[in-house]
Amino acid sequence: MTKRTTRQRSVAKPKLAFNHAMIYVRDVDRALHFYRDLLGFRLIEVYRHAGRAGYARLRAPAGQTTIALHALERGMRLPRRECLRLYFEAPSRGQLERFCRAIAGAGVRFRQQPKKMPWGWEHAYLLDPDGHEVSLYWAGRKRLKPGN
Repeated sequence: MTKRTTRQRSVAKPKLAFNHAMIYVRDVDRALHFYRDLLGFRLIEVYRHAGRAGYARLRAPAGQTTIALHALERGMRLPRRECLRLYFEAPSRGQLERFCRAIAGAGVRFRQQPKKMPWGWEHAYLLDPDGHEVSLYWAGRKRLKPGN
């Protein structure tokens, strides 16, 4: 028997970049309305089967990140709301506030309007059509440098 040690073997690590989040939804077309038409994501592609969207990829309005919307497969259930929260960052406090007012005017209901949190970020909370919690936020310099 070999003796186990707590030291991990050093492994060459690739420089990984976050690519996308897959969001399982009941109705891809309904989710497209929310993410594309209200939040401003740009449609990259959509796959349809029997006239209904089954999968769609969208690019964030700023930056290179993407999200994918995937129809629930047979037997799948959505997780409880407490299991997932999506974060989308606005470039400034003012833009966050203006954007929240604009989508509220389009019928989006907020659980919390933009509010300064104890850690210094401004957060607004809402639910997407499938009940996934979404935070629209602005962190400013505190995003990558806590304590500033």
